[in-house]
Amino acid sequence: MSLEKYAEKRDFTKTAEPKAGRSKDKDHLMFVIQKHDASRLHYDFRLEMDGVLKSWAVPKGPSLNPKEKHLAMMVEDHPFDYRNFEGIIPQGEYGGGTVIVWDQGTYEPIEEIKGKKAQEKHLLKQLASGSLKIKLHGEKLDGEFALVKTHGMGENAWLLIKHNDEFASDKDITKKDKSVLSGKTIPQMEKTGEKVWQHGHEEEVEKADKKSKKKAPTKPEVLIADENEDNDTDEVDVEALLKKAPKSKIPTGVKPMKATLVDEPFDDPDWVYEVKWDGYRAVGVINNDDAELISRNNIPFNERFYPIHNLLKKWKFNAVVDGEILVLNDKGISDFGALQNWRSEADGELVFYVFDILWYEGKNLMELALTERQAILQQVIPTDDDRIRISQVFRASGTEFFNAAEKMGLEGIIAKKASSTYTSDLRSKDWLKIKAHKRQEVIIAGFTKNAGTSKAFSALIMGVYDQGELKYVGKVGTGFSDKLQKEMMEQFKPLITDESPFDVIPDVDKPSRFRPQRMGAKPTWLKPELVGEVAFAEVTSDGVFRQASFQGMRIDKKAKDVVLERPEETAEAVTEVEQQSESKHAKAIKPPKEMERRTLLNPTEETQVRKICGHDLKFTHLSKVYWPEDGVTKRDMFNYYYQVADYILPYLKDRPMSLNRFPNGIHGSSFYQKDIKGKAPDWVTKTFPYTTSDGEHKEYLVGSDESYLLWMASLGCIEMNPWFSRVQSPDNPDYCVIDLDPDKNTFDQVIEAAQEVRKVLDAIDVPCFPKTSGSTGMHIYIPLESKYTYDQSQLFARIIVGIVHKQIPDYTSLERMVANRKGKMYLDFLQNRPGATIAGPYSLRPKPGATVSMPVSWDEVKPGLTMKDFTIFNTIDRLKETGDLFKGVLGKGIDLEKTIKKAQSIFGK
Repeated sequence: MSLEKYAEKRDFTKTAEPKAGRSKDKDHLMFVIQKHDASRLHYDFRLEMDGVLKSWAVPKGPSLNPKEKHLAMMVEDHPFDYRNFEGIIPQGEYGGGTVIVWDQGTYEPIEEIKGKKAQEKHLLKQLASGSLKIKLHGEKLDGEFALVKTHGMGENAWLLIKHNDEFASDKDITKKDKSVLSGKTIPQMEKTGEKVWQHGHEEEVEKADKKSKKKAPTKPEVLIADENEDNDTDEVDVEALLKKAPKSKIPTGVKPMKATLVDEPFDDPDWVYEVKWDGYRAVGVINNDDAELISRNNIPFNERFYPIHNLLKKWKFNAVVDGEILVLNDKGISDFGALQNWRSEADGELVFYVFDILWYEGKNLMELALTERQAILQQVIPTDDDRIRISQVFRASGTEFFNAAEKMGLEGIIAKKASSTYTSDLRSKDWLKIKAHKRQEVIIAGFTKNAGTSKAFSALIMGVYDQGELKYVGKVGTGFSDKLQKEMMEQFKPLITDESPFDVIPDVDKPSRFRPQRMGAKPTWLKPELVGEVAFAEVTSDGVFRQASFQGMRIDKKAKDVVLERPEETAEAVTEVEQQSESKHAKAIKPPKEMERRTLLNPTEETQVRKICGHDLKFTHLSKVYWPEDGVTKRDMFNYYYQVADYILPYLKDRPMSLNRFPNGIHGSSFYQKDIKGKAPDWVTKTFPYTTSDGEHKEYLVGSDESYLLWMASLGCIEMNPWFSRVQSPDNPDYCVIDLDPDKNTFDQVIEAAQEVRKVLDAIDVPCFPKTSGSTGMHIYIPLESKYTYDQSQLFARIIVGIVHKQIPDYTSLERMVANRKGKMYLDFLQNRPGATIAGPYSLRPKPGATVSMPVSWDEVKPGLTMKDFTIFNTIDRLKETGDLFKGVLGKGIDLEKTIKKAQSIFGK
């Protein structure tokens, strides 16, 4: 791998950083983590691979807590010898600051692969796929970690995650702050920084200029921030801020403070920077268990954006907050067109980004400085629901921040004077906006329709107010779907008028050298009441927007407020604002959190290819109906499994799968497939070997990530059938299952039997978890934690069902043969055997109604419950409310010997 980028950034006559180096260890791969106090403190995570050190900058360092996902920005490759480098990089040089070797050791793939070369080949493949899973053997870090590529900060953003293993902990490992080479902390290294310690071959370097250790604000290579990072409010006494704020009644009719448009970004330590979100500005008023969500012109948003309104009503305090409502696309970027068309949660990820607080619990905060208001905001806003977020603040180079925003496809940035107060309904120069793309709100003054077109209209006539006069700024004829045009035409009809809204009637069909005049494209005028938004390339000398494209309607702004925006010169605008305090340190834009999943496939195309976990999966014949009675298609099935993946995968992961295939839907012929040897894509590498009675060597598919899940679905696997045990312990099931299999029984009798099972298990202090089968019966799971064999599990199940049968013998049976049951419910304990499978939790079932095998609480297991209460149509909404009710199944297991003794003492042998 080339080290050109590394070398280009360094002057080796001034820095003692190594130029090259190769590993001499033929058996082990090496890793190092260096703590680096440069323009900001971070940790450099480096893995030997392909002859170099693959490197990531981790702002908060590694965590031992599996619940924490720390952002890791991939940077240029470093030479192998860099793993021993610590000391001081001179200020003014790239990465100037202090470095210590915080941890080091060997590492390997999680998968058992022999030989360094084979391991390296496997890891490079994982790296390319965006999911790197490794096991560290260091002096501070041990166990399994994952590096997973994510979205939101460009191509280089990854997450560093600790796996839940014996080394997982909630302790802060970064408190161990000494070098594993020299035993020094960062401050100690700085004090003895005359030498740069490069172990193995120490080199003398020039003594670093002590004055330069103030770390002048150099431009960072990348903008980095942890997804959980706060806005530097730890040192702020919020209680003291609230005490100094004046008392007042809750304000009414608040109109948001506005920003002045300027022409370019700038760097200034007295300013802070935020993302300019592309949505609807909104004020949230929370008062006495009620809430109002209001547009910038006091238009109610309560019903239109009901999920946000409902969340505000749940806040347990009184406040007035300012923010932006938007819809996020799959990259976490706001999509204004999707917001305009948003009608329900199925239409996209609706988010309210809050960036200011104006009033709180009887205190007027508008006269406090911006940074003080942001400190209060950080303390009081709930963060338990990702649909309401605090907009992150950037405190370093505005130019760098703007470049990152532009690269990400954001609308632009907002620069705010750190000491600024909040002035309602004022367009202030304390707040400046810099747009990455030219956008403008416009008044829809009319439309044209070309002769012979079948469209509702051909182009919209646009206007804006300039010094109180409505001026023509051109036409826009792109950016509309046929459906949108029809919807807009319904809005136009009551506004059609014979009079032009312009004082001077414009020539709306004026020819140019690019387009001759069209005959018959006469304007239909509208009363100037509707507002839209357009993007454009430039403004011509006569004030017309060139290459305009329609972005959507603006329901949040009145026509009288649509004025022509002329960007001011940034230098002049900034000069007008008095500069005061110095900002503390740089901080980066925060990538949006992972969106809640909606759908994987669009509703129209019959064949679609999607990249899942780094693999291209092809989905075909998407309109094929799988559940004819319910109108549920193959497309719907894929979308369901995509949405439910986080819930179902823990019960499939590492388990051999029995593939029950229904290629033509629930009424077509079906068949079981166990062997996938030679029948799967090359990227399907997780399999489990078995040998048939004829001595043939076969391979089960083993559950893994969502690419495996969706590949199974693409084979027509409507239901998912995992083993009770995992490949790590194939003879030891994770749980024992009692299967209530009715014959001529009602489902209420199934419920009664389930409650009898529960009574028995409660009596002997055994936790148990029920789920519907999705067909006719119920399954009751008992956690074993893979501590016992299948035979032991089956014996225990046999004891329990024997006790239950004695309690309700009239309609239950222990007979395996159907004919011998005489129509009674079978209390099945024989499922507890190697290779046996039943439909897993959250699995769809090939039954009319598109039912789901659904975990339920015991409070729900009562007469009146039906199998069709849980279907493909309502499962996702249910899971938002309940979460995973089944997770205890994979938790702590019972002590089987003690439990059986207790059962015998209570119920007899």
